[in-house]
Amino acid sequence: MAPGRTVGSRSRRVSLPGVAELLRHTGRDTAVDAQRQASGRERHAQKITVYLSASELLDLERARLTLRAFGITVDRGRIVREALAVLLADLDAGGDKSLVTRRLRAPAGSAAEGTRPD
Repeated sequence: MAPGRTVGSRSRRVSLPGVAELLRHTGRDTAVDAQRQASGRERHAQKITVYLSASELLDLERARLTLRAFGITVDRGRIVREALAVLLADLDAGGDKSLVTRRLRAPAGSAAEGTRPD
């Protein structure tokens, strides 16, 4: 047993899907993609680590507190999952004209980053 591990402790190693599974056609049509929903408060089997700057983390916390002022109590992870669902639905619907495509193409710090889709 590894030093520092107790009997019955779980490994932190995650089993990832293979390339074929990630790239397989799921059979969903664009109408379903446009209705993309974020997962709610549940136990998730997959995990990613996202590094944020201090100002990005502060913005995320401000968003959480703003939502709380509107009577919506959610954690930061839920906000991130909802934002991801919105951006992915926009990418599915707008493709090359989606907000995320335009922002990722724009040079860092340019005015095009904040533009809204038409």
